[in-house]
Amino acid sequence: MNAPAPERGERWVGVFVVGALLLLVAGFAYYLYHTAERRGWLVPRCPYYTFVQSAEGLEVGEPVKMMGFEIGAITSIEAEPPGAYYNVFVGIEIKRPYYGYIWADSKIKVANVGLLGRQLEISKGVTGLPTVKDFNDRPSEVLVNGKMVSLAEAPKGVFLLPEESPSVTERAEKLLGQVEGALPNIVALTNQLNDVFANANGLLTNSSAVMLTLDRTVAQLDPVISNATVITGNLTGPTAALEGQIAMLVLGLNETLLNLAAITSNLNVQVQSNDQMLSEISTLVTNSDDLVQGLKRHWLLRGAFKSKTTTTNAPAPRVK
Repeated sequence: MNAPAPERGERWVGVFVVGALLLLVAGFAYYLYHTAERRGWLVPRCPYYTFVQSAEGLEVGEPVKMMGFEIGAITSIEAEPPGAYYNVFVGIEIKRPYYGYIWADSKIKVANVGLLGRQLEISKGVTGLPTVKDFNDRPSEVLVNGKMVSLAEAPKGVFLLPEESPSVTERAEKLLGQVEGALPNIVALTNQLNDVFANANGLLTNSSAVMLTLDRTVAQLDPVISNATVITGNLTGPTAALEGQIAMLVLGLNETLLNLAAITSNLNVQVQSNDQMLSEISTLVTNSDDLVQGLKRHWLLRGAFKSKTTTTNAPAPRVK
């Protein structure tokens, strides 16, 4: 007899569910395989190890580099026994084919990265023996004490000689020491800068005073120039008015010389009180004094500078 129709339908539903589960598992396995291949989970790796004095700045999972490439990662960081020469054990794994670049003369450098971080970097081998021997594209033997042994006999892998840079704490202490040593020089330099600024301020103040004095001097020279113009006009006038103008000339020249003497006296005081006065002002004072002395010696104006003396009338002639 044929099975009933409902039982046959349930069988097909079960087949469909099982097929869907199989497809889901296959898809998940395909995703895992490609993810592992993309991230290098299936790439053969070889263990290495080194020792450092401080684990500061190092963390498990951080990359290990060679020639700028990420060739592996840190797998373990453990403290050594108290009596050991090195303080910290660091285990790493290097991916294929990069462990083929590591030879007996390769070293692992603990380099400073940024302000607080450190990073492991392995130098490429040049001489000596390779550290790993492959079998079926997988590491089978490693170099230990100058000879190849099975990887099972050396589970920690190959030892690499470390080149460790100072830790962050040591660098900070050294930097603080340098700053403390430089503080006295910095304070002295600050004091010198303050003195320079004070001298510059005083120089600017003196310059302002000099400019004000020059302005006043120029203002006082105006009547001198005006009087000199009048004198020159009088000297070039007609010969008939010369005798009448001599008196006015002497009076105007006397007033001019008095103003000029006051100017030279003020400038002389400014020059003696301010050593920052420009050399041109000293030259102006000297030339002005030479001008006054030359005018005193001139034949036309010589009589205006003679000292006044008291004169008396001559006695009357005696009558015989």
